[in-house]
Amino acid sequence: EPVTILESPPMVVVGFVGYVETPRGLRALTSVWAGHLSDECKRRFYKSWHSSKKKAFTKYQKRWSEASKDGKENPMAAEVERAKKYCQVIRAICHTQVGKVKIGQKKAHIKEIQVNGGTTEKKVDFIMGLFEQEVKIADVFSQDEMVDTIGATKGKGIAGVVTRWGVTRLTRKTHRGLRKVACIGSWHPARVSFQVPRSGQRGYHHRTEINKKIYRIGKSLKEDANNACTENDLTEKAITPMGGFSHYGTVNEDFVMLKGTVAGPRKRIITMRKSLLPQV
Repeated sequence: EPVTILESPPMVVVGFVGYVETPRGLRALTSVWAGHLSDECKRRFYKSWHSSKKKAFTKYQKRWSEASKDGKENPMAAEVERAKKYCQVIRAICHTQVGKVKIGQKKAHIKEIQVNGGTTEKKVDFIMGLFEQEVKIADVFSQDEMVDTIGATKGKGIAGVVTRWGVTRLTRKTHRGLRKVACIGSWHPARVSFQVPRSGQRGYHHRTEINKKIYRIGKSLKEDANNACTENDLTEKAITPMGGFSHYGTVNEDFVMLKGTVAGPRKRIITMRKSLLPQV
């Protein structure tokens, strides 16, 4: 069966955001960050890292270090209490460890991940306990689980209407080309309506694909050098084929094996989430 291997090094929890439910939807009330942020996380806050002064979160870190000297537990106690008292939705701020995968990028991706179950106090304490800790893929997903994948598809550049919308070509002797839409609308209304197929960007679209089955969650090479062994195939081997995956290389970190395909080319980041459908 065709499968896709997604390399998934552990993510790091570096903070949380508390939201209040209002009649107009959620409103962010407060956010608390951890005392130490890695450089790859801080790179995300800058356009050009090398020419910056790299001052992000230095004052914030000072508050943490001073609090630890004074013997206080938490310098952000007021914000934490506010979150526990008023917020309904708590989301953990996590970042990828992008240096562990070879995709030619040093800037980490940062994402909010919602925590469900229990009271608000328990949610906040749960995330505070995970601050600066790694969260592995196996802690979140399990084998034979159905997940959704979110990502941007392969970019195809500018395409005409025949490729982009699948309209029929015109007949062979057509003046001024035949891969066109013959009539793009009536005289009045004197504008082109949005339903008419036009040429333009194709690919690099944001797509969510639902119900992908996890066939396997593999450990990194450090933990298990023969992470592709099964009961039926006792050959000692890793998941990477001979010569590496094409246009990718070797998989050294934890990985997920999904049934079928996912959007985008190699090295494109893919977000996995729990399925929103009730699994019967």
